[in-house]
Amino acid sequence: MRAEATNRVKLIFSLLDANGNGVLDSDDFELMASRVIAAAADSDDAAKDALVAAFRRYWATLATELDADGDGTVSFEEYAACVLSPERFEGTISAFAESLAALGDPDGDGQVERPLFVALMTAIGFERPNIDALFEAFEPSESDRIEVATWVVGIEDYYRPDKAGIPGDHLVGSPAV
Repeated sequence: MRAEATNRVKLIFSLLDANGNGVLDSDDFELMASRVIAAAADSDDAAKDALVAAFRRYWATLATELDADGDGTVSFEEYAACVLSPERFEGTISAFAESLAALGDPDGDGQVERPLFVALMTAIGFERPNIDALFEAFEPSESDRIEVATWVVGIEDYYRPDKAGIPGDHLVGSPAV
């Protein structure tokens, strides 16, 4: 696994541990989903429901694939051992990426405006300077928007252990771990 991927794993684990108890559990994903939904007040109920379903699927996949000791939690060691295995998580990550990006496009024009992007990424827990660097790496239009499809690919790439030099690496510029 590339060093960049290891840094991404550390950061995302710390953010997913939304209740701060040092392990991932179902409560983390419910809490995270509620935070993100709250940041997307203008999105429709279908988009919000899809995001909640994606977070629940994410947790269910982690619990099924990674909870080696069956205690209903996923430790950092369990998470880091295999979360960046595209063959095991591709469908789950794609569903999450698509639902998050769709939530960022409440008017359905295929574009995500910077303020909503920042709100959603802040709700997840990323640091503002890193969010801004990521948005810029996605090469926004003159109207300060990015393509939904660009964000989806960026999220999917974030979870690939063989990727380096990707826009998502900006999120670990100064990790909050």
